[in-house]
Amino acid sequence: MTRILLLGGTTEASRLAQLLAEARLDAVFSYAGRTAAPVAQPLPMRVGGFGGAEGLGRWLEAERISHVIDATHPFAAQISRNAHAACAAGGLPLLALQRPAWVAGPGDDWQKVPDVAGAVAVLPLRPMRVFLAIGKQNLEAFAGLPHDWLLRLVDPPEALPLPGAQVVIARGPFTVQGDRDLMAAHGITHLVAKNSGGTGAEAKLAAARALGVRVVMIDRPPLPPRREVAKPQEAMDWLHQTGPALRGV
Repeated sequence: MTRILLLGGTTEASRLAQLLAEARLDAVFSYAGRTAAPVAQPLPMRVGGFGGAEGLGRWLEAERISHVIDATHPFAAQISRNAHAACAAGGLPLLALQRPAWVAGPGDDWQKVPDVAGAVAVLPLRPMRVFLAIGKQNLEAFAGLPHDWLLRLVDPPEALPLPGAQVVIARGPFTVQGDRDLMAAHGITHLVAKNSGGTGAEAKLAAARALGVRVVMIDRPPLPPRREVAKPQEAMDWLHQTGPALRGV
């Protein structure tokens, strides 16, 4: 029996969910639950954590999961590590659906750093206008800096560790012109971004290039070696290759 766990949260995960539903495959879509109103999916949905790698392993066994596809955000490192450990322990095939990372091109002014602490360290000590486009999970690390902050979040925050920060509530995909207008209106001098890749949030990089804004780019966290593909259809191909019951579907 083939039953698939799709760990989601990205545009690619939603596209794969649609392909799985169209193929009438038995699959469950899992959200971490970090947003108040996650995007609806054409598959049965599960929201919330599993209780670490061991908890995930127990859930996989109880639900008779045969395949796991990790299509989480490139910076959702803990669930990716848990999935790797649980699949290794249970002998289940694991595939990562991972969008390619962004690469600096002509005209870009990027400073690459390994992590959030590195981004804090390279920002100037004198006040600047910084578009902190990293979500809401790591904002506290920047609290000691004197900058004027612009934040763009999916959900309205309950509290912010950055007093006086200006917050825009919006969900991508975004446009280059829209991001250029936003950054120009706020006089942005620096953009801090995570290298999540993909097209949904790439507009801010083109806008920064056009405006001469310095980009502090946070590298992806290291993950255990695993098989990866970049496109949802490639994940479907992998399922057909590894799941005998799917061949000919």
